[in-house]
Amino acid sequence: MDIKTLKIFLHLSESLHFSRTSDAFHMSPSTLSRHIKQLEENLGHCLLTRDNRSVSLTREGQVFQTYCRESLTHWQVFKQSLDIQSAQLTGEISLYCSVTASYSFLYDILSQFRGLHPKIEMKLHTGDTALALSRIVEKNEDIAIAARPSSIPNNLAFKRIAISPLVFIAPNDSLASNMLGLSNKQALLWNEIPMILSEEGLARTRSDHWFKQKGIKPNIYAQVSGNEAIVSMVSLGFGVGVVPKIVLDNSPLASKITILDIQPELEAFDVGFFTLKKSLVNPIVKAFWEQIGVR
Repeated sequence: MDIKTLKIFLHLSESLHFSRTSDAFHMSPSTLSRHIKQLEENLGHCLLTRDNRSVSLTREGQVFQTYCRESLTHWQVFKQSLDIQSAQLTGEISLYCSVTASYSFLYDILSQFRGLHPKIEMKLHTGDTALALSRIVEKNEDIAIAARPSSIPNNLAFKRIAISPLVFIAPNDSLASNMLGLSNKQALLWNEIPMILSEEGLARTRSDHWFKQKGIKPNIYAQVSGNEAIVSMVSLGFGVGVVPKIVLDNSPLASKITILDIQPELEAFDVGFFTLKKSLVNPIVKAFWEQIGVR
């Protein structure tokens, strides 16, 4: 099995889109179809189910997807071991984080890493931080930035880069604030105040725990994916939100937001890098990991 075939199938298994994968590998969709058909004939199993509207993995395709990821990782490690005497590493590393984390933490780290290892290709994917750990565990990424949960899975390594308070935020506008029922901050009626909360993730878990401790059933106005979207909705006066303070500090809407002095405070976010422990045998991941300063 040649490595290119593994890369092509892995890309297709993640994109589930023949045109995107064929564009990525500079081939026509018909050529890509022939590649996949030949691969299925060699394996003796159907890997993909396709019709005019959608593509999906069969059970055998899911198994082969895992095989491709692991084989390509082993291949990269093997290539590096053959080139151990070289001063420069070559290959690629994949990172995942929120948009806020990308410009809050990555600039200096990536600049330094690029200077030390100019031949390494860096792939950065941004999205909801609630998905970060699952993307690492499922081997979609090498390294991710996320808040440390109460307990870390045994197969993950963590290295701290910052501590960020988790805060309640409201619009910095007296009229909007009064309409939301925030005029008397000493006696807030939490069961009436419209709340804008994360759909899932650590911020949602901790805000739910806070309300439960206070014996409050929150009036949830919206459940949102991504902290930046919560800041945006709060700035427009739709409700009160809960976000890590670092998101607010880096938001262009910060001047339109005020932080509520709420007691007891929510548990702060312990923000850092995550990777699979077994990924640290990869020289590229190891080099990146060792460069990260512990704070």
